[in-house]
Amino acid sequence: MDKTFYITTPIYYPSDKLHIGHSYTTVAADAMARYKRLQGFDVMFLTGTDEHGQKIQRKAEDKGVTPQAYVDHIVDGIKELWQLLDISYDRFIRTTDEDHVKAIQDIFQKLYDKGDIYKSEYEGWYCTPCESFWTETQLVDHKCPDCHRPVEKAKEESYFFRLSKYQDALISLFEEHPDFIQPVARANEMLNNFLRPGLEDLCVSRTTFDWGVPVPFDPKHVVYVWIDALSNYITALGYPSLTGDMARYWPADVQLVGKEIVRFHTIIWPAMLMALDIPLPRQVYGHGWLLFKDGKMSKSKGNVIDPVVLCEKYGVDAVRYFLLREVPFGSDGIFSNEALISRINSDLANDLGNLVSRTAAMISKYFPSGLPADRLAAHPDSELVDLVRELPDKVEAAMDQLQFSTALAEIWKVVGRSNKYIDETAPWVLAKNESDAPRLATVLYNLAESIRVVSILVQPFLTHTPAKIWSALAIPPGEQTAWESARTYGLYQAAAALPKTDPIFPRIDIAKEIAALDAMLQAQAEAAAAATSAAPTSKDESATKPAAQPASSAGASAQKDQTPAPEAVPEGVALIEFDDFLKVNLKVGTVKSCEKVAGSDKLLCSQIDMGSEVRQIVSGIAQSYAPEDMVGKQVIVVTNLKPRKIRGAMSHGMILCATTETGYKVLTVDAPVPSGSEVG
Repeated sequence: MDKTFYITTPIYYPSDKLHIGHSYTTVAADAMARYKRLQGFDVMFLTGTDEHGQKIQRKAEDKGVTPQAYVDHIVDGIKELWQLLDISYDRFIRTTDEDHVKAIQDIFQKLYDKGDIYKSEYEGWYCTPCESFWTETQLVDHKCPDCHRPVEKAKEESYFFRLSKYQDALISLFEEHPDFIQPVARANEMLNNFLRPGLEDLCVSRTTFDWGVPVPFDPKHVVYVWIDALSNYITALGYPSLTGDMARYWPADVQLVGKEIVRFHTIIWPAMLMALDIPLPRQVYGHGWLLFKDGKMSKSKGNVIDPVVLCEKYGVDAVRYFLLREVPFGSDGIFSNEALISRINSDLANDLGNLVSRTAAMISKYFPSGLPADRLAAHPDSELVDLVRELPDKVEAAMDQLQFSTALAEIWKVVGRSNKYIDETAPWVLAKNESDAPRLATVLYNLAESIRVVSILVQPFLTHTPAKIWSALAIPPGEQTAWESARTYGLYQAAAALPKTDPIFPRIDIAKEIAALDAMLQAQAEAAAAATSAAPTSKDESATKPAAQPASSAGASAQKDQTPAPEAVPEGVALIEFDDFLKVNLKVGTVKSCEKVAGSDKLLCSQIDMGSEVRQIVSGIAQSYAPEDMVGKQVIVVTNLKPRKIRGAMSHGMILCATTETGYKVLTVDAPVPSGSEVG
């Protein structure tokens, strides 16, 4: 039987279009799948979408469409994004697929018949965004321990999976198979925080919404996310059939997940598989987060996070390279436009692109008909040659450990050494003496051969660049470009003239690019603000009712540079749904610095530490507070307010204030808390 390799990404929740963080996981999985294909493996690469649940149903209702129509539109965009990023998935599963729905009902029935699912009543704390129930002891500051949003009390009849039954088996799995979950810190977290303290049985059905897979023997219940979503990894292979693709590819070799869903994939998922008597995946790898700053700063260091925009501006290979090179896989990292552009210029344009262009140009200039066979072997240049010969093993060792950044770093050592080799050998000096022609040919051959090996080994990461290199050096695809050929030094053959080619990675003017990004973001912010201010208002209401002045309106956004006149308090306050309240994201921030806005006697501009970032917020409170009075204060900030430019300064949020007859009073906390703490 052929060697097989099965790799999966989590299936993404299509509540909105994906951002660069989602692309991180999928590009990593794609690089691994391409690497294994190049090695000769029969690869199954699975990705997809998790489309059921209360959150999707509510969003569809808000849009006035059916849940299916809502997810269909978003899934189309996800597939287009994966096509743009050259994601070579073999199968795309949707939890609304008919075969998946039937398989989930079969799984639920099997577990029920076995006695591992039973009916009871659930009362607990429910987080709608995470679709998770929590006990009182699991809450953190009475909020969801995963997303830190408010939870609501819920009580309903439910079916439960006997997760507690598999606690000891899971502890044994972790202790006896240390490679099952990587990195090792994730395993320790699961053991110490969840398994050893004790598992509770898991709610696996819901009755409060109907957008899901009906329980086959009790259709007023829908199957909850744990069974519906997690089972996709086997239903995509044809389960409940144990033949065909299921027999060929299962168990999965590696399942890539973000660290926030490691618990589901290393506790709930293996317990379900144990209950179904199905082998466990060989490894679950919980990678870190690709973090980015909210709000536009003085320079765009982390703001354009739409991967479509990034690919259109910088090219797919540049984005893929950055995602896989910048951060060691498994660790958290920061994404920023400035870092991306710097990587493009230093690694891709200066190092690799320049190496290819210089080498091709020198071959064309000094040997217009191609490199001659008469080369001088008296100068072996062993340091470079040895480095090139050792490179395939180093790359494969790193890739087998999913250390993409390490593999790329090893490749770029050869790129850097090759550039240094040019400076050391000075081909332009050798070209002045006809007697040095064989030595010159040797130097240029070593460069071309080093580039050939590099071009082969970057294939999993950069999908367009290798072909451009082969064209620049007249390398025909085939024997000289096969994966295994990288192990044989001396295969490059170019006895003909090289074609003229454009630079593979042109340099980017960072200052101009940052300015362009700032302008784009500013235009987006102004368009959003214009759309908001242009929203129609009832003529009767505007004529008969005073504008309600919420306590926070004097805060961070300072929509107008004036102190509002006292307003009449309306007799009644419009009631809102709890979901409307959840739309407002409130956090505690610490004011690090504050100054008056030039040209205004009412505006203060504060730099506020929000824990993971520092935000600039403009507030109309200068007549109530001196700048030095604000420094050190812990304030309540609305963090998801659209940015506004006020007197030339961008404001990224709103400080909550109470309005009094004597001015404004900033809302704060009664004891110090960490910056970035949730409020709710």
